[in-house]
Amino acid sequence: MPVEYEAKVLEVDPEAITDAVRALGGRLVGEARQRRFVYDIVPGDESRWIRLRDDGTRVTLAVKEIAHDGIDGTTETEIVVDDFDTAAALLRRAGHSPKSYQENDRTSFVLDGVRLDLDRWPGIPPYLEIEGSSTREVVETAARLGFTSEVLTSENTVKVYARYGIDLTTVAELRFPSDA
Repeated sequence: MPVEYEAKVLEVDPEAITDAVRALGGRLVGEARQRRFVYDIVPGDESRWIRLRDDGTRVTLAVKEIAHDGIDGTTETEIVVDDFDTAAALLRRAGHSPKSYQENDRTSFVLDGVRLDLDRWPGIPPYLEIEGSSTREVVETAARLGFTSEVLTSENTVKVYARYGIDLTTVAELRFPSDA
C-alpha cells in the first residue's frame, strides 16, 4: 500500500507561508474549496475510513489507514472517479452512509517536488501540510521554511480538531459560514 509521507505545521500565518514558499522558488499550483464525504469502514474504528473528495480539479475515492502518528504512519489507496455525486450514490447503494460531510479551503504549492498545502478549515487556525516522497524530504522542506521537526505533527484532522476542543467525530457537517 502506498505510504503517505506528510506532516503538518499548525497555526501558521498564510501570508508568511506564501511569501516564504515563493522566496524559495515554489510555485502556486491551485486554490480550491474542497468537499468530502467520510465513511466508516468499521463503525468506531477511527484508524480506517473511506474518503470521497472533490478537490476542485478531480474527484477521488480513497481508503485511508493510520498505523501511527508519524510522518510515515498513514497509507492511502486512491482512485480517480468521474463524478462526486455519482460516486456518493454508488456508495449509498452499496450500503455506505456518510458519517460526515466536510469542506476546507486549500492553497497548493510545489517546492522542488514537495507538495505544500495551506489548509483553512472551519473553526480552527490555518495549517500547512508538507507531503514528500520520504520522511527526510518532509523534514528538510520544513527546515527550509524555518520549522524544526519538533513543531511537525502527523496527526489526522480528527486529532487536530481535538486540540481545539472539538470532537470532529460528532460533527455531521463541517462547513464554512454562509456568505449570504
